[in-house]
Amino acid sequence: MSTENSKSFTPSRIFKSRRDSHDDLPIEGWPMGTATLLTEIDKKMMVVLRDNRTLIGYLRSIDQFGNLALHQTIERIYVGSKYGDIPRGIFIVRGENAVLLGELDQTRDVGLIEQVSVEEILNAQRREQEAKQEKNKVLAKALRERGLSFVNDLVQEDQF
Repeated sequence: MSTENSKSFTPSRIFKSRRDSHDDLPIEGWPMGTATLLTEIDKKMMVVLRDNRTLIGYLRSIDQFGNLALHQTIERIYVGSKYGDIPRGIFIVRGENAVLLGELDQTRDVGLIEQVSVEEILNAQRREQEAKQEKNKVLAKALRERGLSFVNDLVQEDQF
């Protein structure tokens, strides 16, 4: 039996084997956590925030709290089968607000959604929010008639 097969399974061993361009970082023995994101520095990343906003930018820095610094950031807004990109520049994300972080595959072209202008996507987002507010008003009225209450602020503020 070889010594490689007899070694115990650890996530850090698998993570080390998946490294590609950052072979000089001492990943072996590091605990899984924000430190493992150091291998993602200078890659184009997508970040989904707690308020359901989507940011795309180059990860330039990360600290022990999971705070992120993104460069050349755009905010991508999705409405139905359309999306629009709003340039934001340098963007600092507090770690507790990041729900999802992943590398963006730039070689994959998803032809299912259509890119539209900033004005068009903002108008579509506004119409969608107005429709949602109207639906919530009808729901709140129906619940009040049955003696129940509907807390609209909590539903809108934090998606995750």
